[in-house]
Amino acid sequence: MKTMTKKTAVVALAGVMAAGMLTGCGEKALDGTKTVATVDGTEIPLGMLSLSVREGQAQAEAMYKSFMGGSDYSIWGTEAEKGKTYGEQAVEQALKDIELMCILKEKAADYDVEITEDDEKAIADAAAAFMSANTEDTLKTLAVTEDQVKTYLELETYKSRMHDPIIADVDKNVSDEEAQQSSFNYVSISTSDLSDDEIKQKKEDAQKILDGLNADPDGDFSEIAKSVDDSYTVLSGSFDTNEDAAEEDSDDEDETTASSGNYPDEVMKVLRTLKDGEVGPDVIETDSSYYVVRLDKVNDEDATATKKESIISTRENELYTETTDKWMDEADIKVEKKVLKTLKVTDNHKFTIQTAAEDTTDEAAEVTEAPEVTEAADATETPEVTEAADATETPAVTESPAYSTDTSLEVKDGDTVNIDYVGKIDDVAFDGGSTDGNGTDLVIGSGSYIDNFEEQLIGAHPGDKVEVTVTFPDDYQATDLAGKEAVFDVTVNGIYEK
Repeated sequence: MKTMTKKTAVVALAGVMAAGMLTGCGEKALDGTKTVATVDGTEIPLGMLSLSVREGQAQAEAMYKSFMGGSDYSIWGTEAEKGKTYGEQAVEQALKDIELMCILKEKAADYDVEITEDDEKAIADAAAAFMSANTEDTLKTLAVTEDQVKTYLELETYKSRMHDPIIADVDKNVSDEEAQQSSFNYVSISTSDLSDDEIKQKKEDAQKILDGLNADPDGDFSEIAKSVDDSYTVLSGSFDTNEDAAEEDSDDEDETTASSGNYPDEVMKVLRTLKDGEVGPDVIETDSSYYVVRLDKVNDEDATATKKESIISTRENELYTETTDKWMDEADIKVEKKVLKTLKVTDNHKFTIQTAAEDTTDEAAEVTEAPEVTEAADATETPEVTEAADATETPAVTESPAYSTDTSLEVKDGDTVNIDYVGKIDDVAFDGGSTDGNGTDLVIGSGSYIDNFEEQLIGAHPGDKVEVTVTFPDDYQATDLAGKEAVFDVTVNGIYEK
């Protein structure tokens, strides 16, 4: 195998492309000139899809490497669902994203979105810099041409500029009554799959935590919990202060597991009786957990402001989804399945992200370690659709997150969650320890993250902020982190419903 390196320029156009150097071991060469799909007659070459897929692959592997170190881990060969591997899913999803990119370009004129001459020059310069910065072997492995790179950047520019015009008409008025939030801290101790003796011990632990809080209601909740058992984590949450708004949120929820669209009914009943700073009088027992709670603020202005943003964001996502789904349904999309199958993402063909040593052009700005995932398609020509193209079902692709932000959901072992985090050692953030607000998916119980990081998220709800404490292994690849304790401020963005 040959080790190949490429450097991707970041064009000085917001949202166009952000990537680092890719290194990998090649497999069978691709024919990037083959058409992998057509969208309303516009051909998508395999080289474009290859570039998009490899960039997404590199981003995922960078995340794994930052937590696990080394490269001896399996991602892509693992079965995801419906008999397909994560690698196969990555290829199919990238193609669906590309199809949407083509449609967004088609619709751009309707929204007065355009590419200027300055944009075209910057894109052309960046594409040329990309080609010159890469070895012949690298370009051969990617099977991408300079024209395809230019279209890749062009389509990314259209994508970034189309989003806001599409959602421009969303109603951004949200009343205080609709959004008002109360905040609280709590410990949730799971009793699932435990023996009677173990459940009894868990209740005794919960009572010890409650006793500690009652002795010092303003004390450090986290320290009190960890003094009972170091594995117990204090979580923060919020709920709708207005019960009418809460009931509206929970219309479709199982009343035995959720109340007011938020937390278990038993928990909500206690919380609604408390005032600022008060501790729940008793250990709260549900079918699967014991809770100890302390109300923070009946009227939490920060949480209310966040809720307003969430409501508006939901409206925007719904409009964007509705609009783009309709366009996808109406489009004539055909996939060359035999060509698609030639692009494989496997654990034997890994890509990692590194920091480039130098800039490329005036228009090519910095190169980053944690790139955005980018998608692209070749929309420079509009040939007729060939009869050889296989018909495929029209996928429903959106830019909105597929995870649920319903706060009645609770993170459990085996769940896939989307999180953001900032890692710190001695209160100082360290390189590679943050998602930079881009969000990342994690399967709880997969062992992907170091120490017991994943276990500490169990019991959290979408919107919760969790302080996760872990210790890097003594033999961790990054020697400046090896053996050190780190604290991660984690936000649970959402949970993917099964």
